[in-house]
Amino acid sequence: MPSVTSERVIREVVMQAKKTVKKHRREERTFTVLIEQDEDGYYVASVPALKSCYTQARSVEALYPRIREVIALCLELEEEEPVTMRFIGVQQLRLN
Repeated sequence: MPSVTSERVIREVVMQAKKTVKKHRREERTFTVLIEQDEDGYYVASVPALKSCYTQARSVEALYPRIREVIALCLELEEEEPVTMRFIGVQQLRLN
């Protein structure tokens, strides 16, 4: 049977781990967001650094709060760290 001291130490370690997780979730991060307009006129935003992280809206103004919300949700659900990427540029290519 564990002693009172070891139970207290275990509780403190668990509490410290929870604080570390909360701190990690609150740290400031920067993500590249790609915004495109589909054939129906909706604006579609995707975050390449986060797996399956995208949203859409009828206007760009409505899209911005949704982007923040979906990034927060993806970070909560993400099992791995986001891929570190540096934005270089965008190029449209037309293929025949």
